[in-house]
Amino acid sequence: MNKVVLMGRLTRDPEVRYTQTNNTLVASFTLAVNRRFAKQGEERQADFINVVAWSKQGEFCSKYFKKGQQVGVIGRIQTRNWDDENGQKHYATEVVAEEAYFADSKRDGEAGGNTFENTFGSVAGDSASSEFETTADDDLPF
Repeated sequence: MNKVVLMGRLTRDPEVRYTQTNNTLVASFTLAVNRRFAKQGEERQADFINVVAWSKQGEFCSKYFKKGQQVGVIGRIQTRNWDDENGQKHYATEVVAEEAYFADSKRDGEAGGNTFENTFGSVAGDSASSEFETTADDDLPF
């Protein structure tokens, strides 16, 4: 099974281009996705993941996604390789977006529509929406 679910911030506005063969729109962007945990005393690390969205999905992303915005993407991993004009072999791994959502809260500027949170609920570890809280006095069973 090849299924990817990501939530992160755009590092730049999506870049749009069209294929030479059939003039299909493709939008490319990079998501900065925070790692779940940070070592004590260190800043949380992020992974920068390249995403491509084709046709209507690419049109949506290019029209509504902007640098710094938090978005959710569901898709699949794709690898490809090619030789450049100097005969040098290049490799790329990217996520092909099958679904894309706004993930910023409405108070952060998102105005209605499909959002990642509306579709999937809050994400574990999201400090703004924790389902339970504990205090130091709680007896935990583990």
